[in-house]
Amino acid sequence: MTEVQRAVGGERHTAALTMHDGQPAGPVRTGSRTSTGTRTGSATETATRSATETGAGVLARVTPQLRRIENRVRREFVRRIGISYHQLPPRAAVRMAYTVLLRREPDEPAWTEQTDAMVAGLLSHDDIVDRIRCSSEFRTHVAVAPHNLHVALHASRCEFIIGLPPARRIVDLGGGHTTDARGALVVLGYPYEFDELVIVDLPPDDRHPLYRSDRFDDSDTASGRVRYEYRSMTDLSFAADASVDLVYSGQSIEHVTESDGDVVLAEVRRALVPGGTIAIDTPNGRVCRMQQDALIDPDHKVEYTLEELVAKVESAGFEVTSVRGLNWGGPAAVAGHFDQTALARYTGLYADAANCYLLAMVARKPFAAG
Repeated sequence: MTEVQRAVGGERHTAALTMHDGQPAGPVRTGSRTSTGTRTGSATETATRSATETGAGVLARVTPQLRRIENRVRREFVRRIGISYHQLPPRAAVRMAYTVLLRREPDEPAWTEQTDAMVAGLLSHDDIVDRIRCSSEFRTHVAVAPHNLHVALHASRCEFIIGLPPARRIVDLGGGHTTDARGALVVLGYPYEFDELVIVDLPPDDRHPLYRSDRFDDSDTASGRVRYEYRSMTDLSFAADASVDLVYSGQSIEHVTESDGDVVLAEVRRALVPGGTIAIDTPNGRVCRMQQDALIDPDHKVEYTLEELVAKVESAGFEVTSVRGLNWGGPAAVAGHFDQTALARYTGLYADAANCYLLAMVARKPFAAG
């Protein structure tokens, strides 16, 4: 007999002791006479009350158990039928949002307060999620697992890109996306509208197998016109002198040799308007060498340290205006050791760029440049 059968059977047995179709159980005849001629009504009534009280006591003990069973059955039912989050009742929805996003059970009184607010129509299912996503706990205490470091790096690059300045004419070096024709800059969250975004990338067949994609055509997007130039980033001849407001090099300068990198920077400086911006994010050679002796990507030609990158950009005639790092390596990196757990945990932009996995630099072409 299962726990459910035992509990339900116990309740049914208790009820059978007391009532049947609304009448006392068994052939009880109140007011009848025994063989001695004495009345048995009072004794029968006493026995009935005793049985009723006993049954009520058993039922009281069984009811909490039944409720626990009911809750387990309900949870299993929800799990099996695949009900969506938006279909969950308020209390269950709050719990699911907490356990998925914060990886813990909701605490009181927040659980009850948010449940009551949903019941009253003051908070929706999405409101619960938004409140958690915008909380300091979610941003700073929910760590990304070490084996998902690449996902954490992606999130940090998004934060870097949304901090770039507004620009009407943009060139993205190596900015092709493997599946989206809008390109990496837009997909990663660049928030501003533009007149034209030119994506410079090698023809798909000329790329390393890791980075091959479909060949996308020019298109109009919600942000602006996206145009493709399939060529090496060392050749920006399509751009007139002083015609570009922003150049973004996201995970691309490490794919050309150091000498070709100098050519790229010279071409960028030529194409930028005075005061125009170049933004670069690239692996940090110092931390990558803690990880392994070899370059971290089979298509990389170089991985710069912070000092090397600053010197290279400044020697090309730019003024470095901001240096940040993406995904801090924590105390271990400061001490010269690779700690993947820390790198995944400390997602975002950090001032201690030298000890971050990626370097994120912003520089500008001087206004007095000829």
